[in-house]
Amino acid sequence: MSENMSAPRPDRAAEAAKDNDTKDQAKPAAFDRRMLEALVCPVTHGPLSWDSEKQELVSKSARLAFPVRGGIPVMLVSEARELG
Repeated sequence: MSENMSAPRPDRAAEAAKDNDTKDQAKPAAFDRRMLEALVCPVTHGPLSWDSEKQELVSKSARLAFPVRGGIPVMLVSEARELG
């Protein structure tokens, strides 16, 4: 294999992954509004609202808040936080 066609160095891949982790921590992930319209509460099948400060999908009717981790909603009741 020629020098120009060599595979990426593993240390560069690790640096890129580290940079991405730092960027994710610095700025909260935006939630896709189209996904919000498609998702419903798994308990009541009612609408959800987005809490950008806490990065959660909120079901007012079930009084539960579902976390969003890495831009992926975790719609498991066992992972939801009860609202007071």
